[in-house]
Amino acid sequence: MALYESVLIARQDISAAQAEALAEQFAQIIRDNGGQVTKTEHWGLKTLTYKIKKNRKGHYVLFNLDSPAAAVLEMERNMSINEDVLRYMTVRVDALDANPSAMMQSRGERGERGDRGDRGPRRFDDRGPRPPRRSEQAPAAEGEIA
Repeated sequence: MALYESVLIARQDISAAQAEALAEQFAQIIRDNGGQVTKTEHWGLKTLTYKIKKNRKGHYVLFNLDSPAAAVLEMERNMSINEDVLRYMTVRVDALDANPSAMMQSRGERGERGDRGDRGPRRFDDRGPRPPRRSEQAPAAEGEIA
């Protein structure tokens, strides 16, 4: 059997519980066709980069699959029929990662970094000395290019 990662985006106007039920429905299709879902991650409601079918947000779900190709094709066929699924993408991978995905890791780190995150202090004075302006620099000696 081959290894796959699949991500789907569900409509924004369904609830989180309905999005989880939708994910379970697609996981059951994989199981019924002889595959197994090794990991399911619900990334939550996220803003889309651009509108998809008049939606600005979507519920993201990641699947790690160990399954035959026929099972993945059946799952994708059902995703394309379902009105609640905006987009989906399945990629074949060499190995499945048992650790949390980058999306889940960044969610956990948010609280540890503090309010400003990695952006540093807010005030100009705290950033240290500013570099001299061109008008403040010493004039160039003869023969030097300024």
